[in-house]
Parts: sequence; structure tokens; C-alpha cells
Amino acid sequence: MEPMTSVRPQVADSWLRSAAAGVDTGLVDAPITVPEDALRDLRQAHPLAQVFPLLDDVLGRAARECDAIMAVSDAAGQLLWVCGTPSVLRRAEGIGFVEGSNWDERVAGTNAPGMALALDQPVNVVGAEHFRRSVQRWSCAATPIHDPTDASLLGVLDITGGAEIVVPQTMAMVRAAARMAEAELARELLARGAEPEPPLSSRTRVGLQALGRDEALLVLEDGRHSRRTVRLSRRHGEIVLLLASTPRGMSGDELAVLLYEDDVSPSTLRAELNRLRSLLGEDLLASRPYRLTAEVAADWLAVEAHLAAGDVASGLRAYRGPVLPSSTAPGVVRVRRSVEGALRRAVLASREPDLMSTWTRSAWGSDDYEMWTAQLAALTPASPLRPLVAGQVARLDRELGAG
Repeated sequence: MEPMTSVRPQVADSWLRSAAAGVDTGLVDAPITVPEDALRDLRQAHPLAQVFPLLDDVLGRAARECDAIMAVSDAAGQLLWVCGTPSVLRRAEGIGFVEGSNWDERVAGTNAPGMALALDQPVNVVGAEHFRRSVQRWSCAATPIHDPTDASLLGVLDITGGAEIVVPQTMAMVRAAARMAEAELARELLARGAEPEPPLSSRTRVGLQALGRDEALLVLEDGRHSRRTVRLSRRHGEIVLLLASTPRGMSGDELAVLLYEDDVSPSTLRAELNRLRSLLGEDLLASRPYRLTAEVAADWLAVEAHLAAGDVASGLRAYRGPVLPSSTAPGVVRVRRSVEGALRRAVLASREPDLMSTWTRSAWGSDDYEMWTAQLAALTPASPLRPLVAGQVARLDRELGAG
């Protein structure tokens, strides 16, 4: 395999995550994290078991015809199903690409299933882009599969083979199969739910995305799985975020204090709320007090939930950037500082080099001196990242000294 002469940014980031996690480039096999006697029960209990026959018929058959492998993992990177011809499966055993093995990039190095999990988006990894040398004769394309009810990550669908699979059609085929699986999961949910419909507000799912975005996105999904995405104005995004942060609701005076830096007339706030109500619908925005009548799933709340459960890695993976970074609304600033501060403290306390590396490689953490020095202290003397991290500490020493 010829060495890489250039590296895509997302591959370089994955290599850094793999190195920070301590993955050895000379490691031959991926680790087995699901013993054979537990694999059957894990597969039967997994939601993707419902659609695996469909995936195997649509994508597995195509993989076998072109001497490639179709694999399906869970959200932890554990391969639940690995399908292919006997000859290609035997070759894949040489790198540990077998059912029950774990291909999270923090334990198996850069690979398509692991990167798709880390980034929650479709990716391909070609030959020498793999972190481990034993995998560099393979190429792969993978895409996440999401739960149609709450968009949570269920797992990853992957095609792995030789250089011949590195064509745009492969990724298109993998993504189409994943969307078919999600549609089938939604259809089965609808088939089971033949009860009288509850009021609109109780069956509407609301998802708010505000991390790393100046303008929030609101995803509205009714009980029939009809989905509508609304890009909120900056002010409307601030209002929805504040109401989502306070489920009990707020009076107009309370909301105004959190929303505006200066005093404004009550009519100004009422006008904004009326425009927002016309956008969302009468059933979703109530008054006296002002509140959202549907339960809201929000990306920053997911970060806080992961931290509350002690899962710092998942919290960091879900963090796409500061909450509404350009907002100066006092309540939003408070939420932003709270989420970022809690995550930063958790990453520091973890003393995990890969988590600290993810933080310092971000736009918001690139000049975090305390995090860089903690990362340097956590690295082993033989870590390939040590010179890079030491150089960044020296840079900040010079800049801070000059300041």
C-alpha cells in the first residue's frame, strides 16, 4: 500500500482521535467485545433485527455478488451481523472484522463504521486512510441508521471490500439501504399504533438544534411521522430555547428579563410571541404562563443527560459547539456557559487523552491552556501525539507571555 500524499481533514481528525485513545497502528485484530454466547441475545433484542432481513436482501446480496462484505453494527460500534461469501469472510477474519468485534475508532483505529459513529454522518475510508496497517488493503463505506421516532443513533450500515468498491455508487447504495431500513421501522411503528389519535400537542415531537448554530433549527414531527423543519430567526430561536429550558413556563416579565439586554415594552415581546405562534401553530405555544405544550428534545439537553449519566465521551460527541454562539440574550448566555463549563470540567476530570484531544482540536478549545497542559500530562512518553501537544503548550506559553 502506497503512503498517503495528502489527507482529508476528517481522516486526519480520526487519526488524532485514534492515537489519543492509544490505538497501536500495528494492532492486527479489532477486539471482541461481545462473546459468541451473548451475541444471539444482543441481536434479537436490537431494533435493527426487525430490518436486518431487508438489509441483507437489498445490500447483502449485492455485497456477495461483488466479493464484498455487508456489516451492521450497534451504536457502540459492535458488529452484530457480518455477511459475505465464505472466502471474503475468511480474509476479513485476518483483521478481526467478525461478528462481536468492536470497530469504534477509539479501539480499532480509523475505519468507516467507527467514523460514521463518531461523526453521525456517512463516510468512506479508502486503503491507506485506515489507522491500523493491517486494514489498509481494505476500503469501506458506512452510514448511520437512526430511530425514526427520536432520531437517536441505532447503529451503522457498512460495505467493506477491496479498491473496486471505491466508487460513488457504493455510498449511494449504502445510504439508500439505510433510508429504506428507517422507513420500514417507521412503517412497523405505524402498523402497531392503530389507537385513536390524542390531541395534537401531546403527539407532536419537537426537536431543537442550537449547538454551534447562530440560527436554531426546529424539527416538528406529528403522530403520523410527517416531519417539518423550521429555521428559526435568531430571536425566535432564543425564545424557544428559553422555553425549552423551563418546562413549567414563564411569565412575560420573566421571559423579557432573560431575552433582552435592555428594558423593552411588553408589546415588543407579545409581537415576537405572536409571530412565533403563527409559525409553530396555536397548539404548541401556550400563554399564562408562556410555555411549549409538547415535550422538547434538544441537542444541548442531550449533552447534559450524557454528563449526568457519567458518559463524558457521548456528551463530547454530541456537543457540536456553543449554544447559539452569537446570541447575547442573558438567559441564552447563561445556558451556553453552563453547558460548556460542565462539559469542559467533565473532560478535564476524565484525564482521558482522546477526550482532551477532541476538545483542544475544536474551535472553542484550541486556546484552552489548562486543557492542553492536562492533555500533555496524560499522554504516555511514547505517545506520537506528545510532540504536537507540547508544541501547542509552548505556543500558548509564548502568546500568553507576550500578552
